[in-house]
Amino acid sequence: MYHSYFRSNSSVPSIVSFLQGDVTGDKVADNVYLTGIKTQDSPFIQNITLVVQDGRTGIYTSTALSENTGYAPSLFLGDFTGNGVSDILISIATGGSGGIMNYYMYSFIENRAKLLFNSNDYYQQYKYEVTYQDNYKVAVMSFINRKKYIIDISLRDAEYLNEIYDQNGKLKNPIKGFVNPLSGLYPVDFDLNGVYELLAYQKIAGRYNADSLGYVLNTLKWKDHSFVLDNQNVAIFGY
Repeated sequence: MYHSYFRSNSSVPSIVSFLQGDVTGDKVADNVYLTGIKTQDSPFIQNITLVVQDGRTGIYTSTALSENTGYAPSLFLGDFTGNGVSDILISIATGGSGGIMNYYMYSFIENRAKLLFNSNDYYQQYKYEVTYQDNYKVAVMSFINRKKYIIDISLRDAEYLNEIYDQNGKLKNPIKGFVNPLSGLYPVDFDLNGVYELLAYQKIAGRYNADSLGYVLNTLKWKDHSFVLDNQNVAIFGY
């Protein structure tokens, strides 16, 4: 697995994740690496780069990531588009308090990197509005599909509710919550046809990030040339 292409000192990249599988489409297993520059006495990794070694020719091809720093970078290989060739899913933890993750997916047929998914683009496309309402309710509006969800927070502790509502259950002041960027993106073959879908997790927060109300769960399915919303659920926390 290790090759003179990679070095091991702290100033040049080393291998931080590795898998084998046919990603070029020639039925020969390829070597798929994430490389990065490790930080001394820290799990923080910089300059994380996708590197594919063609299993037939031995040629290396490297692809830069737009957000290329973070923690615990990992790889998953699987067919997400239905063409019978594995795609490359990359996950990188940002290390922030909100548990935010960066994700990328590439097709690598014929050694040409094609970006299929980018978590930053996803976050710009999937927008929400979180609004506290009278009578201990929080409304979550998903704009991409025009769906509205109501979360009942009446079982929260009295101190929390008394800061927000008067004795009649009326809001003392308008309050907006928010939905975080991706905190999880999981490959799942829901219909067991050999083609993976993506299950995306985004935390719903109230007045501040630690004020967790639940999660938006979006199932994304490849259609034509992009991932589209196939199913959406809201999961709530018990109190």
